[in-house]
Amino acid sequence: MTTPNSPSYGAQASRRSQPNINNYHRQDASSTNYSSFRKFKNLKISQRTLPHWESAGAIYFVTFNTFKKLELTPEARQVVLDSCLFFNNQRYKNYAVVIMPDHVHWLIQPLLKSDQEYWSLGSIIHSIKSYSSKQVPKVMNHIGIVWQYERYDRIMRDEIEFLETWNYIRENPVKANLSEMPETYPFFWQMDSVEKSSVK
Repeated sequence: MTTPNSPSYGAQASRRSQPNINNYHRQDASSTNYSSFRKFKNLKISQRTLPHWESAGAIYFVTFNTFKKLELTPEARQVVLDSCLFFNNQRYKNYAVVIMPDHVHWLIQPLLKSDQEYWSLGSIIHSIKSYSSKQVPKVMNHIGIVWQYERYDRIMRDEIEFLETWNYIRENPVKANLSEMPETYPFFWQMDSVEKSSVK
């Protein structure tokens, strides 16, 4: 499958393995570019139908739903997963993401765009929705709107909330009877491990 800015996805995009979130392991320096939990700084609040709070360097739990509960086929879910993973470690850091038949759960941290500016959560989500909306009709019988306009997002305030949210994302396909284990659900991805200093 192709993306707007790349000829194809590599094997890393489809790599799925269980993270060690109880016994932290240090990763190499290139993968520890994210910051610790902290007081909100440079807080921006925007309002559409729902309020959206953005803070520089924050980690977010994001949910967005299909339009009118459109059920994505497995091929369409793979399109969405690949879209979510494509700019991992470039525009944002993925911690965990699951593509369910009619919604997406995502634990994500926008990265620096320049010395003084982070990629905005809104621009990241807009890019994913826009691109996947054009690709989904190519792999399933659907013409029309794919995603609801709004999204739900919450800033992770501490390590406990972060780990609870990660586990919630992992267990989503199991609770929906789509898989016996999170790792066997093909449209679930998670980081292998998290450096302890990143979730204080």
